This record gives sequence, C-alpha cells and structure tokens, in this order.
Amino acid sequence: MMKATCLTIILFIAGFLNAQDGTLKGKVRDEKGNPVFGGQVICRIDRTIGSGIDEDGNYSMKLPAGKVKIVCRATGMISDTFMITIIANQIVTRDIVLSSFVQQIEGVDVKVGKFDRALEDQTVSMEIIRPELIENKNTRSIETALDQTPGLNILDGEPQIRGGSGFTFGVGSKVAVIVDDMPMLSGDAGRPEWGFIPVENIHQIEVIKGAASVLSGSSALSGSIHIRTKYPQAKPLTKVNAYSGFYSKPNVADADWWSNFPLITGVNILHSRIVKKNLDVVLGGNINYDHGYIGPPVTDSFVVEDTISNFTERQMSLKRARFNFNLRYRSKKFRGLSYGVNGNVMYAQSNLSFAWLNDSSGLYQSYPGAVFLQDQFIFHVDPFLNFFTQTDGKHSFRMRMLHANNEMTANQSNQSTTIYGDYMFRKSYETLKDFDFIGGLTGTHTSSYANLYAGGGSPYNDLLNVSAYAQFDKKIKNVLNVSAGGRLEYFQLNDTITALKPIFRAGSSLKLYQETYLRASYGQGYRFPTITERYIRTGVGNFGVFPNPELMPESSWNAEVGIKQGIKFGKIYGYIDVAGFWQEYENTIEYLFGFWGDPTQPFGFKFLNTGASRVLGIDASFSGKSKLGKHAEMTFITGYNYIVPKTLNPDFIYAIDGIGREYSYNSTSYDSTDQILKYRFLHNIKGDIEITIRKKFAIGFSAKYFSKITNMDGVIQEFENATQGPFVQTIRYIDYFNTHQFGNWIFDARVSYNLSEKHKIAIIGSNIFNRVLSLRPLKIEPPRSIMFQYTFKMDKN
Repeated sequence: MMKATCLTIILFIAGFLNAQDGTLKGKVRDEKGNPVFGGQVICRIDRTIGSGIDEDGNYSMKLPAGKVKIVCRATGMISDTFMITIIANQIVTRDIVLSSFVQQIEGVDVKVGKFDRALEDQTVSMEIIRPELIENKNTRSIETALDQTPGLNILDGEPQIRGGSGFTFGVGSKVAVIVDDMPMLSGDAGRPEWGFIPVENIHQIEVIKGAASVLSGSSALSGSIHIRTKYPQAKPLTKVNAYSGFYSKPNVADADWWSNFPLITGVNILHSRIVKKNLDVVLGGNINYDHGYIGPPVTDSFVVEDTISNFTERQMSLKRARFNFNLRYRSKKFRGLSYGVNGNVMYAQSNLSFAWLNDSSGLYQSYPGAVFLQDQFIFHVDPFLNFFTQTDGKHSFRMRMLHANNEMTANQSNQSTTIYGDYMFRKSYETLKDFDFIGGLTGTHTSSYANLYAGGGSPYNDLLNVSAYAQFDKKIKNVLNVSAGGRLEYFQLNDTITALKPIFRAGSSLKLYQETYLRASYGQGYRFPTITERYIRTGVGNFGVFPNPELMPESSWNAEVGIKQGIKFGKIYGYIDVAGFWQEYENTIEYLFGFWGDPTQPFGFKFLNTGASRVLGIDASFSGKSKLGKHAEMTFITGYNYIVPKTLNPDFIYAIDGIGREYSYNSTSYDSTDQILKYRFLHNIKGDIEITIRKKFAIGFSAKYFSKITNMDGVIQEFENATQGPFVQTIRYIDYFNTHQFGNWIFDARVSYNLSEKHKIAIIGSNIFNRVLSLRPLKIEPPRSIMFQYTFKMDKN
C-alpha cells in the first residue's frame, strides 16, 4: 500500500511539472523556400533541450513555459537567434528562415549554365569569375583575367585546361570560347579573338573543366569558357576607365632594346540604359596603345641581312580600336517576345613573334624571319530572337556573321567569313517536377582564302559543321540533381573530307548535408582539325610550318568525382571544392618540331596525330569572403592543380620525316623517362586576395606558380646544332632550358581608392618582382609593368 501511494505521488508531480511545459514546432527553410535539413533547434539556456530538423524541414520540441531564447543552426547557413514566449500546455508555431552564407560570399544569387541553375547544383567542375576582378586588375584583354582561374592557363593566347594540350601558338584551341552562347573562335584557325571581347561589359564568366562538347560544341575537347555580357539595369550606367603605364627595364643585362618610352595607355567606355521601358541599349568601346616588350630582330655579323622582318621599334608596337553595341527590344504587344542585334568591330595592329633572338641579351627581341606584322580588321553582326512563355518554354534563334581580314607581312595574309546559326528550345516541365530540357540545332560555315593555307592544293577552303544536341536535368526532392545529354556532329571540308560523330555526357550532384555536395560526371569530346592545322604551309627565315592534309579528328572522354563543401569558420565564409579527374585522348593532335621540309628549309613545325594519351589529376580550389572587423572585409580565390599527363603508346610511330627517320614519343622526346607529355606543367597554383576598408580603400595581391616543363621536342637540340655556323643566325634555347629547371612564381599587386561614388583611382603592378621567365620554348614573358587607372562611374538618372 505504501509503495502504491509513493508511485501515485511521483506520477502526480511529474504530470504537474509536465503541465508547465509547452510545445514549439515549425518548419526551417532557406531564402528560396526549400526545406533545410540536418540542423538543430536548441534552447540557449539549457542546451540539452532541443530538436533535430528532418528532411522536410520540420522540428518539434517541449520547452518550459515563459520567455525562452532559441538558436537555430545548420551547416552552411547563418544561425538565427530569437526570443519566444512558450504557453503551458499549448503548441506555439514558429517557422524559421535561414540565409545561406553563399549570399555572404557572392552578394547575389549566382545562376550558371544553360539551365541557369545554382552553382552548387552543377554536375561538372566550374569556376566563376566576377566582373569586379576583371576591373580591379585593369584587364585590357580578357585572357589576363582568365589566367587567374585555377586549372586554366593562357599561354601565347591559347587556353589550356588541366593539361589538355601543349602549345600550338593559339591555333586549334581545345577549349571552346563562347560569348553570349555563340563561339568566339576564328573560323579558319580556331584561335580565340581575345582582344575582340568587350571587357568593359562583362556580367560573369563561367569556366567549365573537362570535356564539354555536348552543349559547347566541337572545340570543347577539354573544357569551355562561357562569357556573359550585361544588359541594362533599371538605372542608366555610364563608365569610363582610363589607364596609362609602362614596362620596366628587363632584369637581364643589356636587354632593354627600346629607345622610346615603353608606354601603355588606353581607355574603356561603356554606356547602357533602357529607353522607353522596352528598348535595351548598350554601347561600348576600347582604344589601346602598347609599345610592346618584344623588339625587332637584329642580324648577327656575317649573316645574310634580314630583309623580311627588319622592322622598326615603332612598327612593333600594338594598337587597337574597338566599338561594340547591343540592342534588344522587348515587345509590348507579345509578352515574352524579344529581338535585337549585337555587333562588334575592331581594327588592330600587332606583331606575332614565334622565337626570341637568343637566350641572353636577346630574350626580349625576335629572331629574324620569325616575327610578322599584322593589320587586322574584324567585325561580327548578331541578329537574335527570343520567345518565352510559361507553358511553351523558351525558343531562341541566334545568328552571327563573323568576318576577319588579316593583312600580314611575308605573304602571310588571310581572310575568312564565318556564318553561324543556332536554334535552341528550353522548357521546364512542371508536371514532371523539376524536369528541364534543352535541345537545338547548330550550323557553322567558314569560307577562307589564304595563300599560306594552300597545303591542300588551293588557297580557297570551306568548312561546314552541322550539329544537333539535347540534354535534360532532373532535380529529385531538392537533394539529387541528374543530367544527361548527347550531340551529333557532322563535318565537311572542301566537299571531300567528311566526318560524323555522336558524343554523350551524364552527371549527377547529390546534396549530402547542408552545403555539402557530391558530384560525378562523364563527358565525351570531339574536335575536327581546323583549316590551319591541315593546310598551313609557310616558311620564313631558317624554319617553316608544314601542312598535314591527312590529319585526323581527335576525341576525348573525361570522368571526374568532386565534392563542394561550404564552410563557416569564425567570420570566414567560403567553398572548398576538390575533384579527381581522368581524361583520355585518341588521335591527340600536337604541334611538333621536326625535319619536315626539303634541303633548302628542312626545319619547322607540323600538326600531327601522336596517338593516345591520358591525363590524371586533382583540382582543388577555395574561394570566399571574410569580415575583418567592423569596417573591413576580404575576398579571396585560390586553387591548386596537379596533373600526370602521359602517353599511352610511347613506341607508336606517327610520322616519318624528310630524311626517313621514324617519329614516336620515345624517339622525339627530350626526356622520355616518365613518359610525360611535352610542354606540360605538372603543378599549378593560383591565388588572388583583396582587402577592402570602409568600402573606399582596397589592396590586392595575386600569385601564380608554374612548375618546370619536364619534357619537350628533342629535335630542338638538333635544330640548334644545325644553326651553328658563320652564315646562319644561331638559335639558342637548350642551355636556357637546362639552367632553368625550376618552377616560376609570378606576383601582381594593386591598390585602389574610391574618391567618391563616381570616381576611383588605382595603381596596378604586374610581375612586380620583375622576374625573367619563359613558359614555352623560345618565348619570354613580359617584364614588370606599372599601370595608373582612373574610373568614372555614374549609375543614376
């Protein structure tokens, strides 16, 4: 009886105490309304009281009656703390909205790719370059900003992603360069026209790493670069960016060849506005003068005088004038209909230097016969039409006529006209719940005339490419995103050479935890050789470039697994991204030096299929933002890329030269010990950091590291030996190569100050330690340059 009484008292007390509790429940969502799962809602005073958040964002917990302080936490989200009053024996509902710290990093909701999805939903490795970095580094040509991207290098104008290519003087790019969904590669040579891209009006740049031919086209063998320009906002914008500076004296004895001041100067202009609510107008332009750091050739004593490239200092300078416009009209009568025309025109004078004078005081001068002057006139006109409805999706029609006329010395002139057209359909199917589809047809025709492309028998060459593509993306429960697609490519060269190739890709992205994303992808690439690669025939001085009409298309596949992790450490918000990748290439096209000609000019370069190759590697990056006190913040992007590029058939004989010698990887390599492909950097580090104080003063630093080149064409040694003599200009490179077997660091710095909302001044230094370095054979990189920049910006009515 006594035990029963005690038990009754205990149950009564427990029931009484429980009656003093209430229930707090609700949902936890992010800013987009998606449920946040995996976090906790806890009582601030007693942390033993709390609740987990389920996959639908729900939480529920019992709390003592009265005022209680509650904390809601989730990985990758900014914590929320609030006071709430709990009523005994009642349920109190409180929904919680957490902000992702991605907003702290970007400041905006970043959308990327054809489907305009969030960066974390992408199934491929991708880097984003914001316009602030482009402006802050005084970017005169877009490749200088791109070269700061982890995993991407721009060498001699040629983009290289993850060691997918060696060096080809910019010809036959294996990376697609796309501006507003249209290619920006010359139709005959596949060379990026970097100076033609309007750097003053960039909205965003997306760099996709790995084979991306399904949506980006044939050139995207190892990746693609998507550049988006900006349309007007609600307020008109006028921006003027003027700059002036100079090159420093090279850090080599007697290497300052110039007698005039090595001036760099120019101006970028942009005006954008909405006229009468429906007409978007963007006008921009650039004028640039660059004295240049590569000087004219000098002929040695007892050598026959150079009459082909005996240029003056003034002739070696670089000049450019460009004007571009975007016009878009949004129909008042038909909702969702917009149409317009974009255009760009440029005239430029420049030089193309292929080899230095010598490996000492002549590093910053050209070898006789290995430099050409170019007068380039280039323009494109792009009409377009877009029609969008909620029920029928989006239809896009785009066309481009691109014409380039390059007047060059030594009978190297060439001209081409490229006609491009694309129809794309995109739709999100609500009945299938987050199912997106893209499909389209693309056609490109290039007509080229050049005497130096007569290696196929005629200076007239025509190249046709027609393709159809499709891809779908499906998001499942806001956790899993899957995509798959295909493309069918058809090529026809001069009515005789044809090729038909299907390619595929697939990928997925899985949200493991809040701000933790695991992705995997597989993609194929296919690239048809350009007119230049097949048919170029030219020779000036002691060496030439030789045609290969039998050159075959190259193909690739890329597989990777990566993880993107959002982190918050103190006041540091950022993303860490790590990917392991495996790339294989068939019929790899390389630009190789050899004895291909007749006895009068036996030495030179030729494009050849060298067999199969493989590139394995790791790609890691860390980018974000940090608060450094009340009035200061820091933004940063860093990356490391490690590759193991190897041949898969080192004894495969891919060519026989003019004297009957067999060419294979083993027989042509300077160092074949580890079977490393030629002209690759195994280690590459990139980094940029900027600190801003009170939104007025900013200081920034950039760093790049390139490890040593371990292998190159061994025949360069023979060529150097063959040019030793009293009546031949000597080529010297091997001694430089052997004495520079170490990596190279390059550092840049910048300081800026906002005088007001409209006016900003800055000083920008490139290669600030004036390092002497060469990243490809016979070509020296620029010495230090110091630039002074003034920016006027007005974005008010």
